Amino acid sequence: MSDLRSATRIQPDTDKPQRFVFVLLDQFSLLCFATAIEALRIANRMGGRTLYEWSVIGEGGEQAVCSAGAVFQLDGDLGELARDDKMLVCSGMDVQSATTKKVLGWLRREARKGIVVGGLCTAAYTLARAGLLDGKKATIHWENQDSFAEEFEDVELTKSVFVVDGNRMTTAGGTSSIDLMLKLIAEDHGEELANAVADQLIYSSIRTDQDTQRLSVPTRIGVRHPKLSLVIQMMENNIEEPISPSVLAQDVGMSTRQLERLFRRYLSRSPKRYYMELRLQKARNLLMQTDMSVINVALACGFASPSHFSKCYRAHYDTTPYRERGSHATRLSI
Repeated sequence: MSDLRSATRIQPDTDKPQRFVFVLLDQFSLLCFATAIEALRIANRMGGRTLYEWSVIGEGGEQAVCSAGAVFQLDGDLGELARDDKMLVCSGMDVQSATTKKVLGWLRREARKGIVVGGLCTAAYTLARAGLLDGKKATIHWENQDSFAEEFEDVELTKSVFVVDGNRMTTAGGTSSIDLMLKLIAEDHGEELANAVADQLIYSSIRTDQDTQRLSVPTRIGVRHPKLSLVIQMMENNIEEPISPSVLAQDVGMSTRQLERLFRRYLSRSPKRYYMELRLQKARNLLMQTDMSVINVALACGFASPSHFSKCYRAHYDTTPYRERGSHATRLSI
């Protein structure tokens, strides 16, 4: 490949490479880590010299296991970083268990140096637990948004693909690591180099922090009906205080019977049933990802009483909320 140094805003050879420190937590997402580090590697290749260096560390300093089961050799333990290092914490499944006291203490100590700290995939949870996102904007994988919003009220949670707020960075997981790294490469060395890296990654749609992480409602449900999409969006935005089907129908300019027919035709269920499934899905996320009491989970999902919540939950998932939480805790301890 051609050398891009003459065409891009690359620093002179006397400048030190920017060093990234990747912190791998147990069960980290391989995709988030791999795409971030690959973007840096390709930037070095396309730039014709070492623009970036990196090291991979973790608690214990020996090995880290990703959620796919692959084992990675670490460069070292949670040691002292330089003030100009950029730290990226990588996590994935069951981030709560992976966020240990040692990790939290180390993060707080290193963050006091003023270094840039980022969280990939679910690692926004770890940063928030360490108090590093208080008063900041942040994002996290959509599956963890409900539990995060309940637990960290001092963080301004967004649904963006990634967020950079001062010296804090967070991504939503999946391929969003690429978007963040391309932004950083563009800031360091210009848009042309960032675009060249994207081309090498066969990444044709570069997203910004203004892009949301989830597919649009029509794409997700496989139906392009504007009024149906609007009603579903209203349902998703009003879980704690559900809106009656009659009010939903009125808000989109149709009768309750017309709304019923619309849901039956396209989704093979009533509006009430669909709404209930959304609420129960959020409840399951909260049970799995937080320490909220079952009563508080019920209230957060629009159920007036724990008994009604338990009855609906059992009818849908064939188990009670209490047993669900207990079986989840058992699986994690095995």
